[in-house]
Amino acid sequence: MQQATIIGTATSTIKHSSLQGSKLLVAQPIQLTGLPDGSPIVVVDLIGAGIGQNVIITSDGKYLKETLNNNTTPLRWSVVGIVD
Repeated sequence: MQQATIIGTATSTIKHSSLQGSKLLVAQPIQLTGLPDGSPIVVVDLIGAGIGQNVIITSDGKYLKETLNNNTTPLRWSVVGIVD
């Protein structure tokens, strides 16, 4: 798991069937100090995060496959929590 800040949205004209109805966001991973930690990544949001919010993201593909109920989803990163 990694802390990140949502910096934007991603729009796709064609989506994998497992992502229909899902919101794609651009997340900037951050260190505990608040500094950026690598490049921004695309994450799928299933809990309602918004731009500017600090979130917890995970690269647990198994969790995402089970949540989307689809073993062929191409996404790896997802939002699993919003930091208060």
